[in-house]
Amino acid sequence: MEAETIIKNRPLWRSSLWMASFLLCGGTVMAQAPKDVKGSVVKIGSTARERSVSAKTSISKVWVADLGNGKYKNPILNADYSDPDAIRVGDDYYMIASSFDGVPGLPILHSKDLVNWSIIGHALTRQIPEAHFSKTQHGNGVWAPAIRYHKGEFYIYYPDPDFGIYLIKAKDPRGEWSAPVMVAAGKGLIDPCPLWDEDGKVYLAYAYAGSRAGIKSVLAVKRLNEAGDRAIDQGQLVYDGHEDDPTIEGPKFYKRNGYYYLFAPAGGVATGWQLVLRSKNVYGPYERKVVMDQGKSPINGPHQGAWVDTPGGEDWFLHFQDKGVYGRVVHLQPMKWIKDWPVIGIDPAGTGIGTPVLEYKKPAVAKVYPITTPAESDEFNENRMGLQWQWQANPEATWAFMNPGKGSLRLFTQAGPEEMNNYWEVPNLLLQKFPAEEFMATAKITFNASVKLEEEKVGLIIMGRSYANLALKSNKGVLSLVYTNCMDAAKGKREQEIKIADWKEVLAKEKIKGNFVPPISHVQAEDVYLRVQVKEGAVCTFSYSLDGKDFKAIPGSFQAEEGQWIGAKMGLFAVKKGKSNDSGYVDLDWFRVEPIK
Repeated sequence: MEAETIIKNRPLWRSSLWMASFLLCGGTVMAQAPKDVKGSVVKIGSTARERSVSAKTSISKVWVADLGNGKYKNPILNADYSDPDAIRVGDDYYMIASSFDGVPGLPILHSKDLVNWSIIGHALTRQIPEAHFSKTQHGNGVWAPAIRYHKGEFYIYYPDPDFGIYLIKAKDPRGEWSAPVMVAAGKGLIDPCPLWDEDGKVYLAYAYAGSRAGIKSVLAVKRLNEAGDRAIDQGQLVYDGHEDDPTIEGPKFYKRNGYYYLFAPAGGVATGWQLVLRSKNVYGPYERKVVMDQGKSPINGPHQGAWVDTPGGEDWFLHFQDKGVYGRVVHLQPMKWIKDWPVIGIDPAGTGIGTPVLEYKKPAVAKVYPITTPAESDEFNENRMGLQWQWQANPEATWAFMNPGKGSLRLFTQAGPEEMNNYWEVPNLLLQKFPAEEFMATAKITFNASVKLEEEKVGLIIMGRSYANLALKSNKGVLSLVYTNCMDAAKGKREQEIKIADWKEVLAKEKIKGNFVPPISHVQAEDVYLRVQVKEGAVCTFSYSLDGKDFKAIPGSFQAEEGQWIGAKMGLFAVKKGKSNDSGYVDLDWFRVEPIK
């Protein structure tokens, strides 16, 4: 990147192109274990190299939940971290979320105060089975996971609805995670959560996906072996929600004051309520109680998440809100216990059913911690991409090359699947979540096209069930600027491409205006800036520039759409048609997310 640019400090991830595993963490961090975890001291190590990365922080320019006055606003994560689960280990909080077919998968976030979060890694560098996830698997892959800490190790149980429930473990959540182990095989087994009981028995609560299992709206419990890595029975249904709590799923398993608790969402993803079940027996019968619903708040379907406490004894609840095209964003609610039932949110009428807060005082923790947010922009100055990026499938080593010496990321053009009609099936899309309801994203690129190929295309994309992109396209090295949209891409519809201008004509017009334009050959376009503005309702407008200052808008707008169980994403791509003995490539100097100007 150019020398005058200020390099932002932000956490960065080792791309799956190079990582057989994440870097191990070294050094020593002492943490007091939480009350419900055996063992009073946790040692989490980290190498000096990793500390230099993990110590970097990021502050969003488009959404910050910490108001800086002792209060916060919801959502605390205004991005699609769906199906969140979280734990406290000492004074550290760790959160994970479902990631479906995104790779790397299972993002891990860290916080000291439940309001300021940063991405510290991913538990899955690749998805298994490898061959299955070498292709796009929209809506499949990692569904709602659970994270727990037990006897000095972090456990993540995650479901793949087509294969079963897996377990991965790590001593350090920032470090290397074990290879997935199948705990319980079977189609439709979803949303697992373990519980280690005082008598040494291990249980796993879970739900069923109707699309695979042929039944839903029920919760079940399996016994696991002592290691927690294998089911030892067929499981037993413990709650039927068909009459009162349709679509009950996503259970989180806890034990308190002699009661077994199942916290579970019911009533549907976008419209439901938070239910809590309790029993003195792990297999029931369970009493039910609605503990939070929308009430008169604007927060639809407030449910599915995690109960955590502070070292000082405050109780809090993290949950999602389905915002359609923006995905499932994360909220933080105060929580209290009354007669061994939780009340989540605020309950001024004393009904026992809370409603979500939009603004509230921050959790009382040891001190005031710096504001931080998950990474969004990326200057590509390190030997790994920012942790916010994900591919649409398991990546190949030839998809990208990090070049920290030049401060850039190089994407090589890849041929898509032979049967593809559009980019819905293209695996090498490099994407990240929408970070707010309104924002602007700009990429500075240089395209080096292959003269051997009839069609290569690189650019900026808004991806979902329908998509749009602004790109440079090469026909044997002759470049043009094109705008493309594809409505109902998920249904196999073909895209519509509009040629904005021949690139040489664009350069000629700039010369006439007196603007400096660097000389180009027929195979290279120097420094092009591609931009998309996303306004309220996810209405997108694209534009381009040759100098990074004067942007020319593409006429019209595009209405972004959600993907399969995820919100819309934005990112970069480099594709080609046909085969040759080499590829063209695009060098990405930087990608920046800013407020709309």
